Amino acid sequence: MSLLQFTARRLVSQAYCGLKAASSKKQKFCLEMARPSSSMADFREVFAKAKHIAIITGAGVSAESGVPTFRGAGGFWRKWQAQELATPEAFARNPSRVWEFYHYRREVMLSKHPNPAHIAIAECERRLSKQGRSVVVITQNIDELHRKAGTKHLLEIHGSLFKTRCTNCGNVAANYKSPICPALAGKGAPDPETEDATIPVEDLPQCEEDGCNGLLRPHVVWFGETLDPDILTEVEKELEICDLCLVVGTSSVVYPAAMFAPQVSARGVPVAEFNMEATPATNRFRFHFPGPCGTTLPPALARHQTEII
Repeated sequence: MSLLQFTARRLVSQAYCGLKAASSKKQKFCLEMARPSSSMADFREVFAKAKHIAIITGAGVSAESGVPTFRGAGGFWRKWQAQELATPEAFARNPSRVWEFYHYRREVMLSKHPNPAHIAIAECERRLSKQGRSVVVITQNIDELHRKAGTKHLLEIHGSLFKTRCTNCGNVAANYKSPICPALAGKGAPDPETEDATIPVEDLPQCEEDGCNGLLRPHVVWFGETLDPDILTEVEKELEICDLCLVVGTSSVVYPAAMFAPQVSARGVPVAEFNMEATPATNRFRFHFPGPCGTTLPPALARHQTEII
């Protein structure tokens, strides 16, 4: 089944209960979904039995590490918002400006560290793997903080700040250089008064594959681009087998990721949302835990008394 078929099937299955007659069992299920629980004890009972846990994370989990989100009225870099720079068209018009933006973000991330939420997830994965249980992290974040924390089974659906892709040969490579190229050293200041560096294309990051020398771009999914179908296939497989799903620090408004957890919930699998506030998807989930993820998540994922290690 393709992802589009998968999504369409789930969307159809998520019609509001009041649109047609339903069995008493279905009515009970829908009523339960309309009132998500905040009982940590109840969640812990479900967690203790789960064999395949999918954790979907968004910008909120990284914001607690001091990572800029570039969203909302104050989310500007100089005088532009991210959606004005993170596009193929913006890169074609002004690759120097776009690279300054991403160079700034890369340099910021070098000073940031995983917070208790990242660490709790990574520790949970390590511990449960010894019990024959699995944890997969499906993240919209491109900052690699999950990787820094030690998460192994990681699906980065929007790419990574620390990978590049050649616009000529298509080669994708990890790149942790600081600066990524000499011409960008000291560039990328976010102050609105800062003038563009107007770096010549030949001085921007170049492909190091033999005989290529093509212009590199950040290996991230820009606005207007499609997600990697291979990664989406992996995501689909994980969502089909998970028996518990956590949604951590995401607004549930960015698609297609916004549909992942509701799809899981629609087949009766418990979904727990950990977020600062309610989202458009909250009432579809069994649990909702408001507050900072770094505070709510560690006790949720801590070793359960029934675990045998």
